[in-house]
Amino acid sequence: MLKLSFLRKSPYVLPSEHYGGGRKRIFLGLLSASCLVLGGALAVLLVLPWVLPGEHLRWLGLISFAVGVLLIVALFWLCLTLIFHIYTARLFPGVEAVRHVTIRLLFPLMELLAKAVRVERAKVRRSFIKVNNEFVLARGLRTTPDRLLLLLPHCIQRSACPHRLTHTLELCRRCGACPVGPLLDLRDKYGFSMAIATGGTIARRIVIERRPRLIIAVACERDLTSGIQDSYPLPVFGILNERPCGPCLDTLVPLRPLEAALRHFLDLPPEEGSTGPFLKRSGAE
Repeated sequence: MLKLSFLRKSPYVLPSEHYGGGRKRIFLGLLSASCLVLGGALAVLLVLPWVLPGEHLRWLGLISFAVGVLLIVALFWLCLTLIFHIYTARLFPGVEAVRHVTIRLLFPLMELLAKAVRVERAKVRRSFIKVNNEFVLARGLRTTPDRLLLLLPHCIQRSACPHRLTHTLELCRRCGACPVGPLLDLRDKYGFSMAIATGGTIARRIVIERRPRLIIAVACERDLTSGIQDSYPLPVFGILNERPCGPCLDTLVPLRPLEAALRHFLDLPPEEGSTGPFLKRSGAE
């Protein structure tokens, strides 16, 4: 049987090892479960007015039935649309609105369901970040260095360093004791904007001031997830930090995937000897 072209698997498949083993199947499973739960709740609209006492309330049954059917159809259309887009990366009218509803409405419910079935929250967030990044890639975004912002957490600076870099990165001595020096070298090489944020409020202020077209953010699962939600519709490509000393202390940045992402969004060819962009086009999920 010939495989239908419109069901061809997305070429924008990122390696799960870059996301702590996070896989799309976690996101897709929780998305489907959330739609079923909401669909069941909406189904109450179909039957509730018919069981209420009083003949004078029967007219509510027709209205409730119509509204309930429309909402259930819309919900399952949203779910199927998103699953189709995740699988194929095909862009079509309405997919951005679907993504917006998922980020704002369904993802909090997905986290609650994950807690109920004892799925680790970090796994759910890693899966969400992976799916989000593939969304960003599927849009085919390219930008100039002056419109690309690399946003970093303050914990990448060595805790014993006497120089505070949250106000100006130029105080860094580039001693090599933390990732800030190599990141500044990348900034000088490619010319993008770079900032360190101490929290969500500061991050939002930086974004408003610099007005980027695209953000590459490095952080933990929690901060990346909230940052992606807060920044919508501005696209955020998330890269998980490394935490050899535990959370929020002397964290590291995976420089090779970061540079590959920078080159991709700046529309530069892969470096010589690279297997291509940071995408893994086969055997990944």
